[in-house]
Amino acid sequence: MSTLSERFDEELKSAMKGGDKVRVSTLRMVKASVKNTEIDRGHPLEDGEVIDLLMTLCKQRKESIAQFEKGGRQDLADQETQELGVLQSFLPEPLSPEEIEAKVRETISEVGASGPKDMGAVMKAIKPRIAGRADGKLVSDIVKKVLG
Repeated sequence: MSTLSERFDEELKSAMKGGDKVRVSTLRMVKASVKNTEIDRGHPLEDGEVIDLLMTLCKQRKESIAQFEKGGRQDLADQETQELGVLQSFLPEPLSPEEIEAKVRETISEVGASGPKDMGAVMKAIKPRIAGRADGKLVSDIVKKVLG
């Protein structure tokens, strides 16, 4: 199986040949972000770290879309939406709320959590299991609900 970084290279070549300007610019931006993060951290990124980076970039796009729509700039919101679609194509299949709740309950029993005071331990234990597959806020809300 190829790494995400190798997949970015292959997809970029394909997008350049196909003339897909949005995909080309988005993939170049992703590759630059990965490279900058590697330089900052001093080591090549593992796929899990790349997925975390992609999640951050997706979150930034969602925030930008909301701001552009609020400001009446639908053209920029549409561009960000297209970029978001490209970024999401590299993320693992998202979990449904029911699947998240099942993983939360499983983690709670493994950690031995009994109430809201144990939320930090549960979040720490569940994060690697759902990396890139669920929004952190949604997971946090579900953990609160189950522990509360």
